Amino acid sequence: MAHASPPQAPLLRLASGDVEGIRVDGVEVFRAIPYALPPTGDRRFHPPMAVPAGSGCRDGTQPGPTAPQRTRAVPGLDVVPLIGAGWRAGDDYLTLDLYRPADTSAARPVMVFIHGGGFVVGAKDAPVQDGATFARDGVIYIAINYRLGVEGFLPIPGVPTNLGLRDMIAALHWVRDQAAAYGGDPDNVTVFGESAGAMAIADLVASPLAKGLFRRAIIQSGHGAMTRDLSVAQRLVRKLADLLRITPDRAGFAAVAPGEALDAVEKVSLPTTRLDLRDASGREPVFGISRFIPVHGDDVLPQPPLDALKAGAGAGVDVLIGSNAEEMNLYFVPAGVLPKVNRLFAWLILRRAQPRAWAVLRAYGMGRDTPGRVLVRALSDLVFRWPARRFAEEHRGRTWMYEFDWRSPRYDGALGAGHGMELPFVFDSLATTTGAEGLCGAAPPQALADRVHAIWVRFATDGTLPWPEFTRERRHVHQLAADRTIEEAVMPAARFLP
Repeated sequence: MAHASPPQAPLLRLASGDVEGIRVDGVEVFRAIPYALPPTGDRRFHPPMAVPAGSGCRDGTQPGPTAPQRTRAVPGLDVVPLIGAGWRAGDDYLTLDLYRPADTSAARPVMVFIHGGGFVVGAKDAPVQDGATFARDGVIYIAINYRLGVEGFLPIPGVPTNLGLRDMIAALHWVRDQAAAYGGDPDNVTVFGESAGAMAIADLVASPLAKGLFRRAIIQSGHGAMTRDLSVAQRLVRKLADLLRITPDRAGFAAVAPGEALDAVEKVSLPTTRLDLRDASGREPVFGISRFIPVHGDDVLPQPPLDALKAGAGAGVDVLIGSNAEEMNLYFVPAGVLPKVNRLFAWLILRRAQPRAWAVLRAYGMGRDTPGRVLVRALSDLVFRWPARRFAEEHRGRTWMYEFDWRSPRYDGALGAGHGMELPFVFDSLATTTGAEGLCGAAPPQALADRVHAIWVRFATDGTLPWPEFTRERRHVHQLAADRTIEEAVMPAARFLP
């Protein structure tokens, strides 16, 4: 009796050589494709270098290495689906994963995802970011790794700045230049990302070096206000150099192997570490969430992104930007600290980043609600929600605003619509975050995932959305779970931020 032959593995033919992938349920997957040479040796602190033409066949069935990083546990929450399992050692990590429909007879729209993780953790292949659902729905999905921490976002004297952003720009050049090989439409590219990935995309919208590389951008829980002046960021360079007992320059940091710097990165990231990163106005734009962020004042970001938007940068890019209704719950609720927050503690936390801390707390209900709830409500607006609206106000192109408002039942309902909650709905990957320690709890609504995912696919396909654009005068915000569009009032945070 004759037996059927196993299906032939799909092959991607690139200028750098062939890549063998796998085919599952009508989707072809190619993993760990290099878009730049490994950042090792002399290339460690060098802008990304293109992969030369080659021959032979590369195994594209395995996820490959990740950027050096150290992940942290969160009480009662499985974070692996959200940020990945941590550092997979190896030099060749400036790579991307590509998912495409098995039928690529016509050029397909392309979506490029940039992961979050505070610019110090994360990977292209965290389970919640499974791109098979986008390929299933006719989109070519690409997710990238980029340099993190010391290698990617520390402005070391003698080293090109913003190497992590330069990696992303190199990946987007690859996406455009290789489109014919993988079946994508180079004129229909949408970049999207969450948290630090969304912050990076907001920066790329404003960057002259990324002009023309994408047509649309989806910015999830991010904006363009989290960049530092180079002179302020030098304080972080000197602090890390002190911890590592090296000179604060290229030679000093090059003498420390990537993995050997992680202890210092972890220490400098602690809220108890004395390090003043406030700018001339007395504000710390990241509110202590991450020490490592992009800098402005170089060729990647000549100006702060909002200033660049005002001058017309990114006007040709369609932008969908939004936030979650209760972003900061993720940072406070799992640790169980909210009930312990008193008025003084709330003020101490806020004053590190905001010069008018008492006025902010009063504006958000201090004296009328518990200090912990007042603090997270204020920080949600200051850190995420209002800066996203400011980005939308200044963007000169077509702009839409959303709010993700579904509330997770985790932690007795206190987690709510916290940071990252939209991800499994955007990716239609609820199974990865469902369960006793899952972000979404026991039974998140599949119907909402179907609807949100379809909105993202439609926007990437033809640039349309089922609600009106956002402007400074008509502040249309679409609440995704309620499925309604409101005209939103200006937030109290507007009085305290640029």
